[in-house]
Amino acid sequence: MILLAVLEPNFTMAKTFDFSDWDDLLKKYVDSNKIDGTRLNTVNYKKLQNDPVFPKLIDDLKSYSPPHFQTLKEKLAFWINVYNVFAVKIVTENYPLKSIKDIGGLFKPVWKHNAGVVGRREYTLDEIEHKILRKMGEPRIHVAIVCASISCPDLVTDVFRPERLNEQLDTQMKNFLANPEKGMRVDADDKRLFLSSIFDWFNEDFESHGGVLKFIQPHVDPKYRQMLESSSLRVFYMEYNWKLNDSPL
Repeated sequence: MILLAVLEPNFTMAKTFDFSDWDDLLKKYVDSNKIDGTRLNTVNYKKLQNDPVFPKLIDDLKSYSPPHFQTLKEKLAFWINVYNVFAVKIVTENYPLKSIKDIGGLFKPVWKHNAGVVGRREYTLDEIEHKILRKMGEPRIHVAIVCASISCPDLVTDVFRPERLNEQLDTQMKNFLANPEKGMRVDADDKRLFLSSIFDWFNEDFESHGGVLKFIQPHVDPKYRQMLESSSLRVFYMEYNWKLNDSPL
């Protein structure tokens, strides 16, 4: 009995975090819209910031100590969800605003501000993205983490789960590339390809997978796959719209 009493706290702390509250919030406050001619999922930050479930979720993360994850998928799913929660959190704390970038300054951009606490330790969005997620060698994280802006990949209405992560990331990549306003646009006649600036900023993350074009090939419309192999294809990057992905009034 004494042994069980000693081991019980450690077992509790090692449990997988329950993101069901986050899943419910996503389903309540994320909806499909169009802003500045771009199709995207928007977030109703005004209503979300007043929902008592959101601060409860934040408190639950504060007291949760991430375990030694058994699989890469468990670790990826956890930190992708945390990044998205904290990006929304930092917006709601400063709402209303026009862009998440308005929160930061020249010498300390928003990405380097303390965004939230996990297991009594503060994290920035920059640290989660660059020191944790990118270190795991999975380029599809770039279509899963959402920086609260129009040109970002869409914040989806399902939390990321280890058992479905591969399918979810593939779907995210496919849907992002299928959006001509912010993911990928093709001018087949002139052999010009327009991609999100995300693929330019994080080009090195795709190098070990054969490069950006080879990596995205299985995820694009089949009619464009052969064109991506053309040596005469010219690649351009779209201007990034940092306006907040806020639900229209």
